[in-house]
Amino acid sequence: MGPKKAGNRASAVTEEAWGATGRKGSAMQLTREVDYAVRAMIYLAARAENDRGQLIEMAEAIDAPKSFLSKVLQSLCRAGLVISQRGSTGGFLILPEGRKATIASICEAIEGPWNLNVCLTPGNSCSRKGVCPAHPVWVAAQQALLEVLRAHTVQELAAQTLRPRPQLISL
Repeated sequence: MGPKKAGNRASAVTEEAWGATGRKGSAMQLTREVDYAVRAMIYLAARAENDRGQLIEMAEAIDAPKSFLSKVLQSLCRAGLVISQRGSTGGFLILPEGRKATIASICEAIEGPWNLNVCLTPGNSCSRKGVCPAHPVWVAAQQALLEVLRAHTVQELAAQTLRPRPQLISL
């Protein structure tokens, strides 16, 4: 199914979703679950040290569906980055390990180990690794991506949310 001819709102939306090539989106993107996990971790790290975040308040603050966010937070709890407590004083609390977590470690906590291409998985995942001219490109791209994602911690990003943003002055 490709894009429809332009002219009405539906075709504009289709063009936007599928692009001019008629192909839908990109396989090379993080999942919505990872995106919400990173947002939730930054939100929790920006709170005072023992201040628990409530699910409803957090879902609104990070613009995530409450039921989906609940599942994401369960994954973060299983990964040992966050704890949850039920009851009137309950909520979600980021652990010290969660504050130190890198964006890469959050991605792996949610999705498990991931690779840009199947040839980058350990073992005999691709018989062409040794002769494929593209393999070194995939290796370099994977290393560059991981380098960036490992260079930023949740605490570092949370500190940026606490800083006042520069105000634009109109002349």
